[in-house]
Amino acid sequence: MLSKKAKYAIKTLEFIAEHHDEEPLRIAEIADKQGFPQKFLEAILLELRKDGILRSKLGKSGGYMLNREPKDIRLGHVIRLMDGPIALVPCVSYKYYARCEECVDEVTCGLRGFWRSKRPQTIYLTNVSLEDVLSRRKALLRRASKKKR
Repeated sequence: MLSKKAKYAIKTLEFIAEHHDEEPLRIAEIADKQGFPQKFLEAILLELRKDGILRSKLGKSGGYMLNREPKDIRLGHVIRLMDGPIALVPCVSYKYYARCEECVDEVTCGLRGFWRSKRPQTIYLTNVSLEDVLSRRKALLRRASKKKR
């Protein structure tokens, strides 16, 4: 399950991307529009900026904006940045491999074998971009507006 931190990071990136033709967005504005606690959001935005996903501008007209194109921001990367490994057991993790303390033999471990077979589905997140999320949102908004008519 995604942590609240990872969900807020992805939703914030989505919000910033949707307003990316406008002026930089202030933390207070993002927090208010998204309903996120401002202090928590500050920490998330700082991590995203340190990683190079966002950039910030100081001053009266300052705030946060994307530092990369939405097509170049991968959900898997954002999730790993916020939560660490995506794998449910460390012995199948792509970037954070660690042998399980209780494991006697990785080669014959059924749990490892099962999760290893599911790894392609979790690695799929690595290929999903912020642009994909935005496209899906636009399609859902169009579908919802047609139903209202």
